[in-house]
Amino acid sequence: MDAFEIAEVAAERERRGTRYYEFLRKPDISTGLYVLEAGTEDPQRPHTEDEVYYVVNGQATVRVADEDRAVGPGSVVYVAATVPHRFHTITETLELLVVFAPAQHTRRSAE
Repeated sequence: MDAFEIAEVAAERERRGTRYYEFLRKPDISTGLYVLEAGTEDPQRPHTEDEVYYVVNGQATVRVADEDRAVGPGSVVYVAATVPHRFHTITETLELLVVFAPAQHTRRSAE
């Protein structure tokens, strides 16, 4: 069994000094914790895999394609592969559980 405590995952991400920390990776799925500080910009670009975001903590707006939606603790957002998306108007540090299917970076880009 692979089992994790978010507090421990968050501590490891912080220790590494990265915005994103992948803590589970299997061929068909990967999961990580992504943190964006209040007032910062989300630098991500579209991915070649489908993904689901679960907001653990924080407040922001997410833009998926041309649609905006406010998100907060408990929000779940699905983003299909290659669809432009980013978080903006981050008013409280945003902690996101991110699930990629298949695992992140396993599909080749069409570029």
